[in-house]
Amino acid sequence: MFKKPFLLKPAAPLRSSDRRKLADQIIDDYQLERPASDAATPEQKAEATARHTVLRNSLLPENLLSARFTTTHGPELKKAAGTVYIGSHKGEDARILWFQMEGGMYPSVYTLWGHPDLVPLLHTHEPVIKKLQGGADLMTPGLANGPPFPPQARKGVVVAIASTDRPSVPVAMGVCAIDVSELQRVQGAKGHAVENMHWVGDELWSWSTNDRPGKPPPEDIEGWARLLAGDGLAEATVDLDLDDGDEEGGVPLGEESSASAVHIEAKRRKDETSRDAPEQADAPEMTQKEIDTAFRNAFTYGVCHHKQTQPNAPNYGLVYPLSQSYVMSNLVQPFLPAFTPEQTQQLQIKKTSWKNIKKFIKSMDKEKTLKSKEKDGHETVITEIDFEAESFRTFKPYRLPKKETTTGTALGRGDKAVETIDTGDDSVGQKLQVLSYYKPTAKLQPLFTTPSTKSQLFTPPEVRELITAYIEREQLVSATNKRLVKLNPTLGNAVFDGTGALDREVLAKGSVPRDALIDRVLHAMSPAYAIQRHGSGDASAVKPKSGAPPKVHVTLETRSGSKTVTRVSGLEAYHVNARLLADELRKVCAGSTSVEALAGAAKKNEREVMEIMVQGPQREAVVKALERRGVSVRWVEVVDKTKKGKGR
Repeated sequence: MFKKPFLLKPAAPLRSSDRRKLADQIIDDYQLERPASDAATPEQKAEATARHTVLRNSLLPENLLSARFTTTHGPELKKAAGTVYIGSHKGEDARILWFQMEGGMYPSVYTLWGHPDLVPLLHTHEPVIKKLQGGADLMTPGLANGPPFPPQARKGVVVAIASTDRPSVPVAMGVCAIDVSELQRVQGAKGHAVENMHWVGDELWSWSTNDRPGKPPPEDIEGWARLLAGDGLAEATVDLDLDDGDEEGGVPLGEESSASAVHIEAKRRKDETSRDAPEQADAPEMTQKEIDTAFRNAFTYGVCHHKQTQPNAPNYGLVYPLSQSYVMSNLVQPFLPAFTPEQTQQLQIKKTSWKNIKKFIKSMDKEKTLKSKEKDGHETVITEIDFEAESFRTFKPYRLPKKETTTGTALGRGDKAVETIDTGDDSVGQKLQVLSYYKPTAKLQPLFTTPSTKSQLFTPPEVRELITAYIEREQLVSATNKRLVKLNPTLGNAVFDGTGALDREVLAKGSVPRDALIDRVLHAMSPAYAIQRHGSGDASAVKPKSGAPPKVHVTLETRSGSKTVTRVSGLEAYHVNARLLADELRKVCAGSTSVEALAGAAKKNEREVMEIMVQGPQREAVVKALERRGVSVRWVEVVDKTKKGKGR
């Protein structure tokens, strides 16, 4: 829908009555709350009214703007028109939160991230996600973690789509083309499951009032994770063959012969799994005690796996606190002895005596195996693991089903699970955070001069707080509209100099919306950044540097005719040792690597900037290795010179 730029008319504020009416329409359409009963007391009705107001403001904030748009969609490029609704919550950039067309209201991914359970959540494999981000619809064989699927996922219903790699983070939104909830199987099925309308990376996601890039998806969303854990869906992220999703999901297959080849390959894999698994064709139903034991052993195996594969990393590569979804998807699920589909159906957390991962963690806490605490009153996280506990010291690995490795070779995970790469790299498992700061220019200095502001570097929330304090101190709030700020000579000279059309309009009116003023101030300030490495000391000890945060550069290019190499540089700022990373990539990619100083990259009296060169197109392997070292994909810039344009 929004793969290509769309035409947007000037945005205008929405009247409060229209905003409330629109919010009530969304609440009714998406069935977000139940009406108060007639028998409710006045106090209960007052509480319900207060909750309703909070829900309205969270869906459509008070600073909401609306604008008409036109675009094209579909293979025939049909014209489409509608309305977008732009707004921001406290401390965030203004983004498109909803769009309306043909009588329907559709949430953007920014709204989905802040409102868990707004719509049913479907899952697919990561290779299919990449096809969705190219504009393809989600095909029925591309569906994962089911059946069963959410009962609300019926034809015409809006759904969110997440990757099985990050099951709690929706990255696309669409409308069901069929009754997904009625599907009994997906392998071998044909046809469209979800009509893709909007995704992370499209023009709707990229749009902002200040030309800033789109906000990258979070690593984990606690609200969605809680819902998945509570519904028993998080544990359904099993070790499925990604080949099936890559071949059959995302886009329709072109020829029948291709489909036949996929089915032959799937049958071959199934036969191999049957040969490798114990003779359990007629295995009896597992008792609850056996299922409980399997989950305990799986968690123990997961912790021991980290101890043996990352012996030199802090906490063996585990970064506290460990969320419920992380524990399930990384420390339990990969180590369950599920050799057959029947065993997979039995080995689910909802069939244990704990019923959910939260109670499972608490039971381990009572046994003194680990320490946990409540977070935000909803989720239980692990704050510490006793690696010397008896269960870990006496544990003996058992055989597990096969799983595809990064090199494409099937390795048994039991006794061979500990034979993964051990580089002795202390950056593996580190937790990094990029902190953004802003420094006032000479013109803006009068707005930040108070007895309490000794620093000259401020975070975005601090800038907002200081500007708000200045507005209140100077009594600049409009008497008729509290969202408007009256201009005084200082604001007129420091922020709006009259050079642009917007400046002249604001100066003529003598007032400006508060959010527009704060955005303008931030845009006029000088940026700075600091990269904090958790566990390396106090955050205040990290000295900020001017400019925008650096990127790790990954470049694919062709050399010596048709040979492709992958170059990686810019690792030093993120505390990654280039030589140790090169050693890992050499083993993972099964190819030669080299490390040399990047000529001209380092200034005088600075340490050398090293560059890794890996044989072959190894983009995905490099990104995964960086993520293991805490380097998020949003801090990585990939340029593919073997094709036209950029890769990421």
